[in-house]
Amino acid sequence: MELKITDLTKQFKDVTAVDGVSCTMTGGVYGLLGVNGAGKTTLMRMLCTLNTPTSGQITWDGQDIFSMAEAYRRILGYLPQDFGYYPDFTVEDYLLYIASIKGLRPVVAKRRAAELIRQVGLSKASGRKMKKLSGGMKRRAGIAQAMLNDPQILILDEPTAGLDPTERIRFRNLISELSEERIVLLSTHIVSDVEYIAKEILLMKDGRFVCRGTADEMIASMPEKVWSLTVPKKEAEAYLRRYKVSNVKAVPNGAELRILSAEPPAAARSDAGRGPAPAEIRSWQAVRQQEAQLQEATLEDVFLYHFGERSGDGNGEV
Repeated sequence: MELKITDLTKQFKDVTAVDGVSCTMTGGVYGLLGVNGAGKTTLMRMLCTLNTPTSGQITWDGQDIFSMAEAYRRILGYLPQDFGYYPDFTVEDYLLYIASIKGLRPVVAKRRAAELIRQVGLSKASGRKMKKLSGGMKRRAGIAQAMLNDPQILILDEPTAGLDPTERIRFRNLISELSEERIVLLSTHIVSDVEYIAKEILLMKDGRFVCRGTADEMIASMPEKVWSLTVPKKEAEAYLRRYKVSNVKAVPNGAELRILSAEPPAAARSDAGRGPAPAEIRSWQAVRQQEAQLQEATLEDVFLYHFGERSGDGNGEV
């Protein structure tokens, strides 16, 4: 069981959505982590043969997936971010309809639909119309349809988008359960979706894999250090302009900042457009450097390092 991507590129006119990526996936959960527009959906659509690469190759156990055609699609399950359904179908009717499209025999489809309804926790809602389901229930029904053909490759594009924390935890547990004896590729921009269940995380930015490995390996590769520093509220903005700040917590008479920096953070203040004298700057910086406390990095810190920006770098806020 091996899904291999080699030097894969996809261009749309003058835009390179996927830029020469390579990786090899075997059994287990793989997390494709990145912000919107990083190229995740384009990569997944190529893995589902919905888009053809501009260059490069995707193989399944050594065979080109586009040459395999229908044989490849029979072992594939796919849940797009926005999947279609007939709103007046019940959950059971929806699954039986999708099963017929996938070519399952009616007897097999009936049995498989019942099994999956139980597995995704929709037994009490099987007779409800799709339009009456909550967002989390609809996503569970979507996973069930992707699993109808018992695929060896399961591709899920932002499956937790819009879900509350309880449903997100339920999804993580379900995805981990479904990963036995198959490859699951999960795309998300939410770190916690993949931090604890993925055997490998692929961090994608501007169409490339900028970092990859287990959560622990990615944290260990963090080129910057993480500091905690409490400053007066009037000084916080200077730090936001100068550093990548992953968290700001209000505390009495100040703000507690979590800062990414190779050195202990020290920012120069300004007073009505006029900066303090050099000696004052040095004294103030020395105090702040002594107050900064080194912290252990997290996967969110790694994500911010690659995707975050200082508030002074653009219009975004940290």
